[in-house]
Amino acid sequence: MTKKRSYLAFILMLALSMMLAACGGGSADNNSGDEGSDGGDDGKKFISLLTGGTTGTYYPLGGTFAQVMNENVDGVEVSAQSAGASVENMKSLSKGEAELAFVQTDIAAYAAEGKLMFEDNQVDNVQAIGTLYPETIQIVTTKDSGIESIEDLKGKTVSIGALGSGTAANAENILDIHGITLDDIKKRDLAFGESTSGIQDGSIDAAFITSGTPTGAVESLAATTDVKIVPIADDKIDELIKEYPYYAKDEIKAETYSKVDEPVTTVAVQAMLVASKDLSEDLVYDLTKALFENTDAISHAKGEFITADSALDGVGIDVHPGAQKYFDEKGVSK
Repeated sequence: MTKKRSYLAFILMLALSMMLAACGGGSADNNSGDEGSDGGDDGKKFISLLTGGTTGTYYPLGGTFAQVMNENVDGVEVSAQSAGASVENMKSLSKGEAELAFVQTDIAAYAAEGKLMFEDNQVDNVQAIGTLYPETIQIVTTKDSGIESIEDLKGKTVSIGALGSGTAANAENILDIHGITLDDIKKRDLAFGESTSGIQDGSIDAAFITSGTPTGAVESLAATTDVKIVPIADDKIDELIKEYPYYAKDEIKAETYSKVDEPVTTVAVQAMLVASKDLSEDLVYDLTKALFENTDAISHAKGEFITADSALDGVGIDVHPGAQKYFDEKGVSK
C-alpha cells in the first residue's frame, strides 16, 4: 500500500510539473506572437505606404520615400504598395488597412468633412504629415482629335479617371465650371495607363489625368503619338478657384512632353502624405524628420518640390501631433 501511495504521489507531481511547464511555454509563445504583430522576431514595425497606379507619380515616389525612411528611422520597415490612389487610400486608412498614404488635399478635405464620395463614410482617423508638390490636372488628347478647348469635349468619349478617384472629382468640377455635365460626354472610368492606351488605340478621345508632371503614362503616349494638352482659360480658372479654393493656377511647361512646344495653362491641387492617427507621436515625428531632412535622397523629379518650409501649405485637415512637433521645431507654420 505504501509503495502504491508513493507511486501515485510521483505520478501527481510529474503531471503537475508538466502543466506548469506548459503554462510557462504558452507565455513565451504569446510574447513572441505579440512581437510578431509589431513586425516580427527582429522587433521591426511594418508600415504600409499606399501609393497609386504603377503608371502615375505616387507609385515611384512612394518607393523612394520608403527607402529614405527605412534608411533613417530605426526599427521600422516601410513598404510602398500600389493602390487606387486618393479616395481608395483614405478609405483604406479609415479601416486600419494601412498606416501611411498619398492623397490629394481636396480629397482629404472631402473625407474629413464627410462630403461628396465620403458622404456615407466620413473619415476621422487620418491626419496630415505634409503637402508635397502640385498635382496638375492634365486634359490629354491628340493633335488630330479636333479638341482645342474644354467645350470641345461635349459629345466625345472622355475618361474622367478611375471610378471614385480624385481625378474624377477634379474632372466633374472642371466640366461643371464650363457648363458641361457627365451626360454631355461619353464617360469612361479608366486609370491613367488605360486612359492613355485608349487614346492611342482610338477608343477614347481624351482623358483627365491628375498627377505630378511629367506623368509616366503621358510620357509613354507622347513617345508614339502627337499629344495635345487642352488648356483651361484664365477666366474659367478664376471661376473654379472662387468655387473650390483648394485649386491653384498652374502651368505645364513647354517640352514637358515630346512635341508639346508651348506652355499650357491649367490648375492643380496638392499631393499630401497622410498618416493614421493611431501611429504614435514619436514614430510620426521620426518619419517626418527622416523625409524632410533627406529630400536630397529622393530619386524622383518631384523631390525638388518637397520641403519642410512649404509642407503645411494647403493642408486642409488636422496635422498629426508627431509631424506638428517636427514643424514646430523648424519654425514652420501655416
